[in-house]
Amino acid sequence: MKVRMPPLPRVPVVTHSLRGRLLWFLLAAITMAAFAQAMIAYRSALSDADQIFDYHMQQMAMSLRSSATLTNKAADTAADPENDDLVVQVWTPDGAQVFRSLSRAALPQRAVLGFSNVRVNNTTYRVFSVQTSNQTVQIAQDMAVRQRMAGTLALRTVGPIAVMAPVLMLVVWWVVSGSLAPVSRVKRQVAARQAEDLSPVSENDLPDEVLPLVQELNLLFVRVRTAFEAQQHFVADAAHELRTPLAALKLQVLSLERAPDEAARKVAVSRVTAGIERATRLVEQLLVLARQEGGSEEVKPETVNLADVVKRVLGDMNGLAQARQIDLGLHHADDVVVAGHPDALLILLRNLIDNAIKYTPAGGTVDIDLRRSVAATKNAKPRILLSVEDSGPGIPADERERVFSRFYRVPGSPAGGSGLGMAIVQSIAERHGAVLSLDQSERLGGLKVKVDFPETVRATPV
Repeated sequence: MKVRMPPLPRVPVVTHSLRGRLLWFLLAAITMAAFAQAMIAYRSALSDADQIFDYHMQQMAMSLRSSATLTNKAADTAADPENDDLVVQVWTPDGAQVFRSLSRAALPQRAVLGFSNVRVNNTTYRVFSVQTSNQTVQIAQDMAVRQRMAGTLALRTVGPIAVMAPVLMLVVWWVVSGSLAPVSRVKRQVAARQAEDLSPVSENDLPDEVLPLVQELNLLFVRVRTAFEAQQHFVADAAHELRTPLAALKLQVLSLERAPDEAARKVAVSRVTAGIERATRLVEQLLVLARQEGGSEEVKPETVNLADVVKRVLGDMNGLAQARQIDLGLHHADDVVVAGHPDALLILLRNLIDNAIKYTPAGGTVDIDLRRSVAATKNAKPRILLSVEDSGPGIPADERERVFSRFYRVPGSPAGGSGLGMAIVQSIAERHGAVLSLDQSERLGGLKVKVDFPETVRATPV
């Protein structure tokens, strides 16, 4: 037996329209303003009515007090209290009522002299009492009369606002729609674009509140277009560079198939193996460069002891240096730390040392130096200088800036390579806020690569 679940209640959709929010806020503001105006008008009219009627009651009481003694007692007939504007009563000193106007209200005899409020039969009256030697005169009025008059005056004040409210809302809607028209225009322009269209959005006639958003959007388009073009160039260059070793491998395989004897076959196999190794290294470097330039390794920076990184890479590269008869050593190493990614710093240093070993003749020297620089001024922060220098042929001054380009090789270079090593080093250095520079080694005569890092302050142990 299947149990049917009751349908879930529909959640009302909350509008996120800026136009709708503005209109609703303005409508609420107009309503609240009209209500506040009505309250102010009512209180003001009620205060004015109190002053006017109090003065009128006071003048009437004074007039009756100065007149002769009233002896005719009015009949207590049924009359409509709605038409009884004022109630008049006259009492003698012994408590006898000598006069009362036509009204159902019978006010208490002992009233406070002057003005007071008296409640009789659930009705509140405003009473003014004055006393002479032979009589007491009371003038009273139902407070509802004053309240009705104040309400009428308040409605007359708010009436024009209520009549003009729809017109005002139309004007507000027209102004808001006109003000948001540039936003709608930008929306239409962006929505009508193709995926590959990254041209800037027009900034003409945009209000100051919207202009910064469109400017930042255009800057984003520029960055995306630059990254897209760089990716296209990278893919084209990579395809071109991979074509050469793959073609060489194809020829080497054909040579292996046609080898006439075992000795020729061994030579062909070694060449095929070397070609595979070169192609593998090229692919690995392409992947490393793509990750570094693409920023795919968005990992929180760590505090890295750079001296430990240097010693680790020296241990890894020592075998290669011995095989090439290169004197690889650590000239000086301060105990310094930087903020960065340990794996990326390993790749940076490994590429620098690998290039130095590769381009240094047998019997040469490759030295690594790691120092904390002294601040030039009092406010300057100390820096960390990492240098790798060799006794190789070096790089001519006019070629040094070009070696940072992908797939670039110095003309006449005796060693083969992919031309990606220095591009990888530069990308990693930039991500770590370091400055990379090339110079001639004064001590060894070859190339000197310097990487200038900002120093990270060590955390104080607790």
